[in-house]
Amino acid sequence: MRYTPAALALSLVFAVTASSGLAAGKVPDPRAEALAAEGRAALDAGDTQLAIDMFEAALVVDPSFSAVYVDLGNAARADGLQGKAIRFYREALERDPENLAAISGEGEALAEKGALDTARQNLAQLQSLCGADCMETLDLAAAIDRGPLPRVMTAEITPDAGVTAN
Repeated sequence: MRYTPAALALSLVFAVTASSGLAAGKVPDPRAEALAAEGRAALDAGDTQLAIDMFEAALVVDPSFSAVYVDLGNAARADGLQGKAIRFYREALERDPENLAAISGEGEALAEKGALDTARQNLAQLQSLCGADCMETLDLAAAIDRGPLPRVMTAEITPDAGVTAN
């Protein structure tokens, strides 16, 4: 009886250590990888909606496939939804804080929104992680140099002369 608290504490330590060790080297489900590859091909072809559908399907098959969040962020940026892209990149960073693609993607989306100071913080983080010559650092530096995307404030709608009211 007097060893019960110590035994419980020790078993808890082993359980936590074992579960974190198993999660670290998880290989994604092959079906999820195939769906993500289809999504990347659709994104490269310019079909962002199909790409998003494929990435979301990959997450349904394997919810722990965190690389898909970077892909979803890229697709959202391609659709002009920088805020949504930032949310996906941050989800990827929660799962892997040193994911270079997520740091770069988030910084590019921030730069496109006009948050250049925060994007520069991401650039500094990338430079400390992989140096000034890595591809992610160069991409983010170029996005910061380009600056924010032009904003569309209003849409001009002209009435169609052929439409009649009932």
